[in-house]
Amino acid sequence: MKTYKNWIIAANLIAIIAYFSFTIIQKEKILKNGKLILLELSPIDPRSLMQGDYMQLRYSIADSLDTQEAPLRGYLVVRLNEKNIAQGVRVQQHTTPLNNGEFLINYTKSNRNNLNIGAESFFFQEGHAQRYEQAKFGGIKVDNKGNSLLIGLYNNQQKIIK
Repeated sequence: MKTYKNWIIAANLIAIIAYFSFTIIQKEKILKNGKLILLELSPIDPRSLMQGDYMQLRYSIADSLDTQEAPLRGYLVVRLNEKNIAQGVRVQQHTTPLNNGEFLINYTKSNRNNLNIGAESFFFQEGHAQRYEQAKFGGIKVDNKGNSLLIGLYNNQQKIIK
């Protein structure tokens, strides 16, 4: 009986490690091959006593689209201008239709008007809040399936803040 327990524990441990490894590999692919998209930020208080310094991100692109009738899960369709700044086109439930020059970003809807793309917080080293107060854009990389990864905050000249 004891050997069965050990095998079950080992199998579960291997499954967990495999899942996390797969997730890391997916994120690395997005970092390497994803398309950089800049999303304009709406200001929110950058402080949390429990979690340290961070900036809660709210993207103004959600304000430019009618999201009240949008499904709870779906895709935000954006088009980029010449500076790679996203402009909202529409929200849709499926990956199609998608026209030339349009990109998908997965979203979930937490309430009537708030679209979450999975990059709603940006943590930074304590004492560096002033550096990030000038942030105007959140930089995300997206793959062709709409998966996104926040890579940093950008200033109004579209330069990453370090």
